[in-house]
Amino acid sequence: MGDLFWLTDEQMERLRPFFPKSHGRARVDDCRVLSDIIFINRNGLRWRDAPREYGSHKTLYNRWKRWGAMGIFAQMTDGLLAGKAKPQTNMIDAAYLKAHRTASSLRPKKGDPGRLIGRTKGGMNTKPHAITEQNGRALSFFMTAGQISDYTGADALMDSLPAAQWMLGDRGYDADWFRDALEKKGIKPCIPGQRSHGRPVKYDRRKYKRRNRIEIMFGRLKDWRLLATRYDRCPTVFFSAICLAATVMFWL
Repeated sequence: MGDLFWLTDEQMERLRPFFPKSHGRARVDDCRVLSDIIFINRNGLRWRDAPREYGSHKTLYNRWKRWGAMGIFAQMTDGLLAGKAKPQTNMIDAAYLKAHRTASSLRPKKGDPGRLIGRTKGGMNTKPHAITEQNGRALSFFMTAGQISDYTGADALMDSLPAAQWMLGDRGYDADWFRDALEKKGIKPCIPGQRSHGRPVKYDRRKYKRRNRIEIMFGRLKDWRLLATRYDRCPTVFFSAICLAATVMFWL
């Protein structure tokens, strides 16, 4: 049991307000189940391969699917960072997460919005877009198929931007509308221009060097093996895995 992951009593107390109420029969121990969900996601195991100390793999999987569909793990992230994150600088970026053939196989059912998996030069990918604060701790995510432009993610994340002095972004966010939208919120853009921009774009080169922290954040997310390669067909479940990893690494 020494090699297994277990949430502490303090961590459980911080997570407990986000648990849905139990109706009827009492739930299986929350600490044991959540500890296993984290262990499975970090180590890339199948649910049937869960160590027996965590209990029945069917119970673990059902809790993961049910709470993911309810948005519980996204609520944990939002709730824990509320009041804590007061960034002077925001950073924005996106990354490609490879989709395994088991996630990208089979066509979506009629009426299904899709699995948010797209084809790029690197194959089948999913693309999480993220906002972090100056230390690289994740604040919000938006997920698209791999071929979707960075501008789409930037537009979707605009409403959730916390107040800050600066926004750091790479050349993929070189757009006049994005700079104008940031300035309307009182945020100074620090985004270099692309060669095709037509005119030089001034930006703080010294401040821009700190943008590597959001890249480090994505690297840490990919240390969770079920994120580095997407196996789940359901985009809601996969997004829950991203939120869970961010919660454990940065806010728990």
